Amino acid sequence: MLLSGGIDSATALYLTKRKGEVRALTFEYSGIARSELAAAEAIASRAGVLEHRIVRLPDLRETGDIPMFRPQGLPPTYIPLRNGIFYSFAASYAEETGAASIVGGHNRDDSSVFADVSPEFFVSLQRAFRSGSRILRRNTLQITRPLKNLSKPAVIRLAASMKVPLELTWSCHRNSEKHCWECDGCLSRVRCFEEAGIADPLRRKREKIT
Repeated sequence: MLLSGGIDSATALYLTKRKGEVRALTFEYSGIARSELAAAEAIASRAGVLEHRIVRLPDLRETGDIPMFRPQGLPPTYIPLRNGIFYSFAASYAEETGAASIVGGHNRDDSSVFADVSPEFFVSLQRAFRSGSRILRRNTLQITRPLKNLSKPAVIRLAASMKVPLELTWSCHRNSEKHCWECDGCLSRVRCFEEAGIADPLRRKREKIT
């Protein structure tokens, strides 16, 4: 399970747990908020995963931190070919542990922004992993995206119904101890919870909004 500290991957993790044992993989790259890593660790611990491995990629940066690289139509949090990189590490982990599937928590809205979450991308990537590894070919490795047909508000409703610990998740783009409630990530979280008709336990219980 590719696990960030966010709502989508936490929800995908709890869905995947229903089918069997899960190992989690989290990436620590340049500029990632320490609170997001802490959120991923807390979610993995609460879910009782078999192993939570953190891969450190200090030279991997978001476009907002790369001088002279400002692709049009993409947010400053975009990482060039992020999923190609992350899923390659996940395939290596799957070969090492004998896992038969890699699970990503991408929702329906992601594909409208990022090309590396398209169905074509994952079909090609799955084929490449199988062809490049006898073990993964024998295991008929599957890349699965259980939230791919759900909007973010729908993901939140599903998470609430499964008792996913949403109060542990992290959405802020700033490197701070608490959500700023001003950045795009925080504002999107507020909007999606409102559209879902669900009270955000993070705002209600952990932080006072002023």
